[in-house]
Amino acid sequence: MTMSKKKLVISSGAGMSAESGFKTFRDADGLWENYPVMDVASHEGFLRDPELVHNFYNMLRKKLLDAKPNAAHLGLVDLEKDFDVRVITQNVDDLHERAGSSSVLHLHGELMKVRSLRREEREYTLPCDQLSDKGLETSVDTLDPYGDHVRPHIVFFGEAVPNMEAAARLAQDADIFVVIGTTLVVYPAAALIQYVRRGVPIYYIDPKPAAVPDWVHVIPKPATQGVAELIDILRK
Repeated sequence: MTMSKKKLVISSGAGMSAESGFKTFRDADGLWENYPVMDVASHEGFLRDPELVHNFYNMLRKKLLDAKPNAAHLGLVDLEKDFDVRVITQNVDDLHERAGSSSVLHLHGELMKVRSLRREEREYTLPCDQLSDKGLETSVDTLDPYGDHVRPHIVFFGEAVPNMEAAARLAQDADIFVVIGTTLVVYPAAALIQYVRRGVPIYYIDPKPAAVPDWVHVIPKPATQGVAELIDILRK
């Protein structure tokens, strides 16, 4: 009889992408690529200057094309040989997917997608022939096939996190739970650890880890080194 694989649930944050040279809008310095976060990643900022916001995400998509998955992303893919790996990420990049992860849930949206301003369930992955602009760049004039204007598919500050319930269910089902590259202070994502069942092993990888209960196994290293150590631990 074939035994089912243990469910290994990963919660990744900005530190996961840092070694790929890609910042995320939940970094703590209040700036995203030298732009005030609230100008380019808030609902109010988009209403105030949608052209600035479109241009900002156009620039980010170009930067993302130059970024590559790092050893931490690839290490999680390698763990799929032994575990049922599910990734929950706060990051808006597609580095987990490009590395080959088979299950990725984005909490804060996806940089390579836009969606209709009128019907948010209408999402489009760029580049998209269905849009009036066919490339990776969008503007306030970009229209979808229904004639609706579009916006970045990003969960701005001040907006609900629609995938939080699905993420909480994954955390509840975890046989092993791992947090990588996050300060554990950004909610609601930081609350995921509270959904993990009592007695389930929890690992926390971060070069500057936040204070956590003593039963959490802390690996105080960057993501690439920390994932390598995690793989050694899990395969012993």
